[in-house]
Amino acid sequence: MHLVDANILIDAKNRYYAFDIAPGFWAWLEQAHRSGELISIGAVRDELLQGDDELAEWARGHPDFFLPVDQLTVQHFRPLSEWARHQDYRQSALNDFSSDRADYLLIAHAIGHGDTVITNEQPSPLSKK
Repeated sequence: MHLVDANILIDAKNRYYAFDIAPGFWAWLEQAHRSGELISIGAVRDELLQGDDELAEWARGHPDFFLPVDQLTVQHFRPLSEWARHQDYRQSALNDFSSDRADYLLIAHAIGHGDTVITNEQPSPLSKK
């Protein structure tokens, strides 16, 4: 299963696959979801709903695309937080990461379910934040 980060959907809407230009992309997302290949989580939906645009409307219209936090996800909170604490990050970054933010929940969900996260985030090994 592939787990979609908010930035994938936001960038698609804003750059490459606007709803009016590439409706086939959005139809493909729906088909990939129905076939069990693509999902996201409720925290991503919450991010999308902060906007007042077509993407927020799309997210509201596809509630089953966004899964709630479940026990398989929750059981990875502590190990994920422990891993993060043993890295060389600023405390503010650790606090942001382990709060109820989508990135933390995406990673915990992916670990718990064996999913692959699809994101536009880029590694920055020297960053402390």
